[in-house]
Amino acid sequence: MTAPLVSLQNLSVQFCGNRKASALNAVNIELGAGEVLGLLGESGSGKSVTLRTLLRLHPERSTKIQGKIEVDGHDVLALKGRALDLYRGGTVSMVFQEPGLAFDPVYTIGQQITEAIRAHGAVGEAAARAQALHMLERVQIPQARRRFDAYPHELSGGMRQRAMIALALACQPKLLLADEPTTALDATVQIQVLLLLRELQRETGMSVIFVTHDIGAAVEVADRIAVMYAGRIVEQATVGDIVRTPRHPYTVGLLAATVGAEHRGQPLQAVPGAPPDLAALPPGCSFAPRCAHASERCRREVPPLESKGGHAVACWHPAQPVAEAA
Repeated sequence: MTAPLVSLQNLSVQFCGNRKASALNAVNIELGAGEVLGLLGESGSGKSVTLRTLLRLHPERSTKIQGKIEVDGHDVLALKGRALDLYRGGTVSMVFQEPGLAFDPVYTIGQQITEAIRAHGAVGEAAARAQALHMLERVQIPQARRRFDAYPHELSGGMRQRAMIALALACQPKLLLADEPTTALDATVQIQVLLLLRELQRETGMSVIFVTHDIGAAVEVADRIAVMYAGRIVEQATVGDIVRTPRHPYTVGLLAATVGAEHRGQPLQAVPGAPPDLAALPPGCSFAPRCAHASERCRREVPPLESKGGHAVACWHPAQPVAEAA
């Protein structure tokens, strides 16, 4: 059996400031080579924290990490110095939510991609520049040679996001982390960027973890979806299983809150209540205060993530598939 490219085992992350906030709680994720996993959930559910932990971007002084992270044979939590620098960008790279903040405003797009390429390999200036230009062309930036010498503020939001993808892929990573890469874009550009990401993923064979709160975006890009709530995985299955037969009440609520053309004129079905305070998580299931099906056991005991037929759910009272319920 082939070892997974990514393995998170009982990963917990706690931020230790004035109040201790448990951002991730015993998260287990495995991702194979060439697979795309969508992380779905509301803001504050732990999606972006998961990605930043994979890249070790949290400040060490104020962050407590427990568990194990293995990526392509690397014990990520043990990496230091040059090995960590090469891991970031070389093995794993990231497309950030707001490329305007990810790029340095005083250097051109071409300079920044060229610098990343040279930092990860023995490549001369001319060869690195040629490779950087090729990457801009590969992400379908019009007039790539002209955009190569442009500063970040001179590009539109969609072009900056494409340039961010070019920067992330410049050193041919095995794993791409995409943190809500289409949130700040209009609908037409969102679709273009999503299709571009999927095309590049298939072309390169890299694995992708794609963070979103939009089920429509996850369906376009992902093979599997993991639903997160209050720092835990509460449901995980293939895209088709999640959409057709959601089993966790939170997943059911997210899908019901999705707006489409067929819902025109109908009231929005929002998930009641609000996410819990991560510094004061309730005992038992964190979703219990918002759940119409919660029992006393739900309020007392944390349900384990249990898999049946490849569909995993952490719930004491999961919805039954139609075949079983009949």
